[in-house]
Amino acid sequence: MSKLLVKPSNPDPSGRVHAITPDSAGWTYVGFEVYRLKGGQSLKQRTENREACIVLLSGKARVATSGQDFGVIGGRNSPFEADPWSLYAPARSEWSLEAQTDCEIAVCTAPAEGKLPARVIGPDQVGQETRGQGTNTRHVRNILPETEPAESLLVVEVITPSGHWSSYPPHKHDRDMLPNESLLEETYYHRLSPPTGFALQRVYTDDRSLDETLAASDGDVVLVPKGYHPVGAPHGYELYYLNVMAGPKRIWKFHNDPDHEWMLAKA
Repeated sequence: MSKLLVKPSNPDPSGRVHAITPDSAGWTYVGFEVYRLKGGQSLKQRTENREACIVLLSGKARVATSGQDFGVIGGRNSPFEADPWSLYAPARSEWSLEAQTDCEIAVCTAPAEGKLPARVIGPDQVGQETRGQGTNTRHVRNILPETEPAESLLVVEVITPSGHWSSYPPHKHDRDMLPNESLLEETYYHRLSPPTGFALQRVYTDDRSLDETLAASDGDVVLVPKGYHPVGAPHGYELYYLNVMAGPKRIWKFHNDPDHEWMLAKA
């Protein structure tokens, strides 16, 4: 199996099913975990030298960090419903979570110094946008875009309708060449509705030294260390993915594949 496709494990005693670190991914910045918790189960972590964005994918939980109890957040039954609740925990802090119902949570991390205060990011703070047209249309929920405070992290959810493409035309962000392109590592956490489906994702570079096409099932993570990375949802299956990005500079500037950029002129 490709090293870029990470399958979930059975839950460990803490409920963790994904544990992607910079070391395991072979890169520098992005860390990503997923936990599936039963009601009443608790979780506590120290952030050390990394900031964290804890996204409630489903369920309700009481959350606290930096000595502040933020109360119960969340409430959607699946990531396909409504907008998310999230908790931002700065570096050099501790955060805790107690599941009020069965929960699925994502823990997104990246290097930081602890310059910013803890906060809850409610649904009313999640920016909405629709990108593309026709079967390239997808719906974006900006949880932690570059216009909102964080030190390294960029976090976004995307809903791709059945039969549509996303991250398309193919684009990349693997060179530190601002103002034209930024270097950002990226993870895609895929969920399918119904969950028996799959998504197709290609990760490739201009010279094709990396060129892989992956079939991602419900709950899989795709790693994008470099290269273009379009993804498609087959007919009959709606695709959700959670993107986590980080790099040396907190800005998203991408470069389109010249072979496919022509279609943007027709938009």
